[in-house]
Amino acid sequence: LSARTLVPIGRAIANTEVSVLDPSLNPLPVGVAGEIYIGGVALARGYLGRAELTAERFIPHPFPPSAGARLYRTGDLGRRLAGGEMEFLGRIDQQVKLRGFRIELGEIEAVLSQQTDVEEVLVVAREDVPGDKRLVAYLVTKKDTDVGIEVLREFLKSKLPDYMIPSAYVKLDEMPLTPNGKVDRQALPAPGVVRSEDSSSSFIAPRGELESQLVQIWEEVLNVRPVGVRDNFFELGGHSLLAVKLFSRIEQATGSTLSMTTLFDNATVEQQAGLLSVSRPVPRVSSLVPIQPQGDRPPLFCVHPWGGDRKSVV
Repeated sequence: LSARTLVPIGRAIANTEVSVLDPSLNPLPVGVAGEIYIGGVALARGYLGRAELTAERFIPHPFPPSAGARLYRTGDLGRRLAGGEMEFLGRIDQQVKLRGFRIELGEIEAVLSQQTDVEEVLVVAREDVPGDKRLVAYLVTKKDTDVGIEVLREFLKSKLPDYMIPSAYVKLDEMPLTPNGKVDRQALPAPGVVRSEDSSSSFIAPRGELESQLVQIWEEVLNVRPVGVRDNFFELGGHSLLAVKLFSRIEQATGSTLSMTTLFDNATVEQQAGLLSVSRPVPRVSSLVPIQPQGDRPPLFCVHPWGGDRKSVV
């Protein structure tokens, strides 16, 4: 999906109805993405000789007073703009389910394409490690530009919820294409580490036996290579389930136990090696994880399931 395709596709013509609905066939407000449905007197009767497909795509009109009328499910993802025009965002079959959330990949692509330095973008859900599905954004930037990954990440965070933010970004000179001109998804490379221009995020190799041991564990758990000692666990695609696996592997390898509550403040190999190198392991004095300790608003506490901090969600 390129930035050039993100233009309004117009309004409904005379005697034609165009709606944007959610999965329960409820109308969506302006600016919210959903499936595009078409109705009206110009609607076709169905697919010739394909009764099953006709029944799937041509549904009874859900709103009165349209008794006997039908709507056509286009399978297209779109949203209505403030001026009444429709914007096409991609195909609805790009929807994926990731850690309990239903995500429209086309919506992420549409937002990334609004970034002025992005020429083409494709977002996919990859499962390079069985059981660990994550979002990966593939980008072709405009010539003579080199937009930073942190800039793209912050741009997305200003417009989308956290669960829709890709955990990895891969810059390409051009998208791989099939002989018929479509993007060859099978040829997309597996993501590695993409570093920002910030010197604090530049690669630093392990400097001792303990850091080398931890780097090896991180690379195996995250399936990302190479990992530097100052790379952030969450920015490399880590999440709560992988954190449990990571800490279990660290305990098996070193014989020392780190509390899950330390992860937010010690999310790098360097910091974890510092905790493990002290003479006594850090005691588990509390299961309380301060996510945002600053501020003057009433505090919010999220209580993990019964069973202790090692099984809590971070």
